[in-house]
Amino acid sequence: MLKVDDINVYYGNIQALKGVSLEVKEGEIVTLIGANGAGKSTLLKTLSGLLKPKSGTIHYLDGSISGKAPQSIVKTGISHVPEGRRVFANMSVEENLELGAYLRKNTKEIRKDMEHVYELFPRLQERRKQISGTLSGGEQQMLAMGRAIMAKPKLLLLDEPSMGLAPLMVKNIFQIIEKINREGTTILLVEQNANMALSIADRAYVIETGKVVVSGSASELQSSEQIKKAYLGGH
Repeated sequence: MLKVDDINVYYGNIQALKGVSLEVKEGEIVTLIGANGAGKSTLLKTLSGLLKPKSGTIHYLDGSISGKAPQSIVKTGISHVPEGRRVFANMSVEENLELGAYLRKNTKEIRKDMEHVYELFPRLQERRKQISGTLSGGEQQMLAMGRAIMAKPKLLLLDEPSMGLAPLMVKNIFQIIEKINREGTTILLVEQNANMALSIADRAYVIETGKVVVSGSASELQSSEQIKKAYLGGH
């Protein structure tokens, strides 16, 4: 579904991604783990068109999306839930969700999908007229995910969905990620909480200083002593 081949990405003169290659197959949950500043968010921003690779290719479905504008990439069926939620703070929950569907025309379908988002996140339905900036961190995360789902993505890019959330909320968010995946959306997940990420993923890539250093099935990585020591709090 998605094939990233040898991409190099720079911020000015600083190289953030160094020859990164990875693959996401349809129906999978693939996770990227690594320390802060390793290049995980940079990779997601490049996939969604917010950053342009200097070289290398990004192949998605039947064509190349390397260097395409973000709005063209959304049209192909990729939605990005950015780190730090980025909800439209002065707008209501419902207005945020409607914005997620701004490229879609069928009002009936949009309504149906909004009902579905409310089924996934009952808390949002209770707060649908509330101004988004007044929601808790966990509720804003739900809203950011709900807004992305409203675009009807084939591939969902999730950047640090558990960041700053209470343990119970983290568990809830991860259960919803699994449900979204079971319903047919492929997921590429960037996550600091490596234990949680590996527990729901099919496969994983470890990024260090802009390079993929290890990849394999999530269960292999979970049982690897090297990974346990570096990322899973193992001794």
